[in-house]
Amino acid sequence: MDFGEQIKSIRKKENLTQEQFAMKLNVSRQAVSNWENNKNLPDIGMLILMSNVFQISLDQLIKGDNHMNNMTEKVIKDGSETRRAKYNMISSAIGGILLLIGVMLLVIKGMSVEYIDAEGILHENFFLLPSGFLCIFCGLISFMTVGIRAIINKVKSRNC
Repeated sequence: MDFGEQIKSIRKKENLTQEQFAMKLNVSRQAVSNWENNKNLPDIGMLILMSNVFQISLDQLIKGDNHMNNMTEKVIKDGSETRRAKYNMISSAIGGILLLIGVMLLVIKGMSVEYIDAEGILHENFFLLPSGFLCIFCGLISFMTVGIRAIINKVKSRNC
């Protein structure tokens, strides 16, 4: 049984019209009609509300019978998109921090004074230059990776 049929059966079991069903969930009648006709699907918050209002478990509401239906696929897809968004956010934050550190290292190198002490030893913080460029490079790679993945996912979603 697909999700639309399941919503319709819950509504019929409760002896409700689409309008009454919609009023219980604080949505429009058109939203209920769209769910029943599988034109679109409710989000997870609405599923939880349905579960509470009509005293049906989320498992039964999402999975229905033992077969995977369109709602189950949507919940799985939403979960993977959430994980991907978290990963992208963390990767972007790390990239930004690396860029900031790299720029700071280059500024410190530019502001530092190199000198030769009385014993003839050169005092130069030479390590700041390659370290700064390495941090900038790694930060840019991080940003490019996130951007390329976003483009690939967009192209994949258009092809499906």
